[in-house]
Parts: sequence; C-alpha cells; structure tokens
Amino acid sequence: MTHQPLNVLFLCTHNSARSILAEAILNHIGRGRFKAYSAGSSPRDNQQPNPLGLQVLQNAGIATAGLYSKSWDEFGRADAPHMDLVITVCDNAAGEVCPYWPGQPATAHWGYPDPSAGDADDAHKLEAFRQTMLALKRRLELMVSLPATKLEKTMLQSTVRDMTKEQ
Repeated sequence: MTHQPLNVLFLCTHNSARSILAEAILNHIGRGRFKAYSAGSSPRDNQQPNPLGLQVLQNAGIATAGLYSKSWDEFGRADAPHMDLVITVCDNAAGEVCPYWPGQPATAHWGYPDPSAGDADDAHKLEAFRQTMLALKRRLELMVSLPATKLEKTMLQSTVRDMTKEQ
C-alpha cells in the first residue's frame, strides 16, 4: 500500500524568506512523508527568494533549485495540489483573511521574526537567516518524527498547534 505524502503549505506575506526556508527544509528532511510548498499573501511584483536565505540553505546542504516566490492564490485554484496542513510563519500573514482552502486542511501559526528586516549589514542579516533556519529546522524535525497516528487528519491540527510550545 502506497501512502501519499502530507502536503504542507507555508505562508508568509512576501514569500521571500521564512516560508521559502520552511519549504526547502521540509522537502529536505521530509523522508517522502511530506511535500512542502510556500506562498505569500502579497508578494511584490517580480518578488524573488531573498539571496541571503538561499545562501544559508545552500551552506546547510539544502537544495534551492526550483524555489520561487508566488502568491497563495496559486493554491486556491481547482488544479492546485490538495493541502493537508497550512502553516503561517509570519505574524502579518497569520492576521490576514486567508482564502478558502479546498478540503479544509489543518492550520497552525508558527511565528518567526523576519530575518531580512531592519538596517543591519549583510553579515548580521545572514546570521539572522541562519538562526531562523535552525529554529524552523528544529520544529520541522519534531513534526517529521511524529508517529503516523499524530499526523492523521483528526489529530494533525492540535498536534502542530501544540508544537508552538516546543520552541
């Protein structure tokens, strides 16, 4: 019997930093049990993943090919992959009215500060990206290690929401 991976959508406002990091990390460590995606509520025109985020991922040995910034509208279309779990990773996106997600996926909010915010130099921002990546990775490793019973639809929402306390 073949088990389909759980589809997880990470949301942020611009889909250039935290949500991109989470997508890449979960696809890297998901062991075929998870398929990660990311999107933003309002990516800027010609938005691209933050180069410092891509650098941190590459330095950690995590693939960045195929990562791009996109609107969450792509995942509300009829031909979009069905999401099992939607996680906001920034406080702005958590407070916005999300589109209707077909299938009523489980939802959670894992807030992280924006590593690209502020006027710090690139060295300090690179360290902020590295710290954000490590924090996301720790939480995602916990999720990946959960037994299948904790990932069943009826348990998934409370399980991932409880993980906000794990940090």
